[in-house]
Amino acid sequence: MAAAQGRLSDGTGGMDDAKEGDRDTSSDAPLPFRAAVDALRAARLRPQIEVEPTRAPQRLAPFAYALEAAVVDGDQDLADGRLVLLHDPDGHDAWRGAFRLVTLVRAELEPEMAADPLLPDVCWSWLTGALQARGLACGEPSGTVTRASSYYFGGLAERPSASQIEIRASWTPREGLGGVPDTAGHLAAWCDLLAQVAGLPPAGPGDASVVTLPQRRGPQSR
Repeated sequence: MAAAQGRLSDGTGGMDDAKEGDRDTSSDAPLPFRAAVDALRAARLRPQIEVEPTRAPQRLAPFAYALEAAVVDGDQDLADGRLVLLHDPDGHDAWRGAFRLVTLVRAELEPEMAADPLLPDVCWSWLTGALQARGLACGEPSGTVTRASSYYFGGLAERPSASQIEIRASWTPREGLGGVPDTAGHLAAWCDLLAQVAGLPPAGPGDASVVTLPQRRGPQSR
């Protein structure tokens, strides 16, 4: 699986700060955090998205759990990303809550699409729209949408130009009974975002929201 790399701040950083192991399910982890992680592990997702646990950042919060995912077509990756659940039992002033979700999502684009001046606003609306479509409340959302293009010359001149979109974001999920947020719902919404960036059609009639990304670059070898 192509793991997303990069650096987000709590606000949007530290996605690549995965060092040794994690404390996600240790016996000393608070019950709300363990329940939130269990819900992530039990979530059922559309088959085109492969999700697996990965090492979590260690310096963003007392407790953290991370997943990486790829949107797969055969043996090709259409998009990939990472989602991190952070928990501070004492709460965090910047989060305005005890939990925070941090993500990085990326996909290849056709250069013409990458040049669209409205692309960053559209990509951000995909994230907020995915949460709203599933009825998920969140607070303090923040993030960036970055597009980058590479052009090849000399001995590499035969390679086609390449463009990439990258969404980095974080938000505070609303806590429910027992102080536990609906992490399964947030994971499903995040997968909706991944699928949309990858150019997949909505999973079902109830999942239609904004249009999927047109003119994206073809599948990338895994």
